[in-house]
Amino acid sequence: MKIEQAVSKKIFRDASVSMLLYATPVLLMLLSFQLTGKQPWLDVQPLEKLPSALPGVLSAVFKNLSTWGLPLIMIVVGVVEFAYGLYDSRWNRNEKILDVVCFIAPKLVIRPFIAYFGLKLLPLVLPGGKDIFSWVPFWWAFLIIAVADDLTQYWYHRLHHQVPFLWRFHWTHHSAPYMGMAMASRQNVIYTIFFSQIYLTTTLTYLGLGYAALFVTGVKSLITTAAHSSIKWDKPFYTINWLKPIGWVMERLISTPATHHAHHADTADDGVGNYKGNFGNMFFIWDILFGTGIITRQYPSGYGIKHYRQEEWYAQFLWPIFKSKKEGSELAANGPEVADHIAVPQHDHQPLLTTIQPAHE
Repeated sequence: MKIEQAVSKKIFRDASVSMLLYATPVLLMLLSFQLTGKQPWLDVQPLEKLPSALPGVLSAVFKNLSTWGLPLIMIVVGVVEFAYGLYDSRWNRNEKILDVVCFIAPKLVIRPFIAYFGLKLLPLVLPGGKDIFSWVPFWWAFLIIAVADDLTQYWYHRLHHQVPFLWRFHWTHHSAPYMGMAMASRQNVIYTIFFSQIYLTTTLTYLGLGYAALFVTGVKSLITTAAHSSIKWDKPFYTINWLKPIGWVMERLISTPATHHAHHADTADDGVGNYKGNFGNMFFIWDILFGTGIITRQYPSGYGIKHYRQEEWYAQFLWPIFKSKKEGSELAANGPEVADHIAVPQHDHQPLLTTIQPAHE
């Protein structure tokens, strides 16, 4: 599939810069060892656990994130959202089934399956690799993994928007006409299966970095879950004077409701929506560095896909195994790869970062 030349050049250029970003935490760690004279690989300590300073409840949530931790958080926040009527009548039967299936299948089937067989296969592929990096100090491991994991996901996400062939595998996440806990896990099964974090966490656990990988997963899950929430918890950081400096840093470092909701907007014509950018998952800083982000401190008036036709839940979850029966749909047997309003973006003509101040700051 031919990608427009300008976009292709930008992708290649940004990918080249990413190689340096991947290496930076490792180089900084080695430089710190050089300056301090430390050689931790010569004195391997027992595997480091999660920071002891974590409160008991939070530590328990992190340790059990893949089982009951994250689902508990999402359910609690979801109950609050429903209590305030934030879904209205848009969460009909088709949407409910799709969101519930996308919430349960990865946690009970896909991720456990990949992790189990991954840990069985890795000793055969890397027979001498078990716990080989257990000497890496916890916080250096956290930084290295956080950058590697989230930058990889940024690219995985961005390419699904910029490469027409890939768009329909991510389409399901954007079809939801609402934001909230109900749709946070809403993804096509193929998109989920090839999601990098599952394989990275499994491999790092085998190599001896399991606790740091778990901690990164926990922090990232909390941030991305909060960014999808329909509760606009970031608004005080833009309206309360003494919080504004914190808000300025926060919105450039991590994803917030304002920046991530913009990515799910159903239009970009209002200057708030940016479904052609704001790809960051845990870190928004990637969008700043690569010129794919805008910051408005405002929230879209509508979400989803303008031409959404309530495509069948099984087609959205299992496309291309099952296809939609709705003629002309992107998920139909002869549907277009990309509808007109999801055209491949021209980021070469977009500034590094556009900041639009809110009308009522």
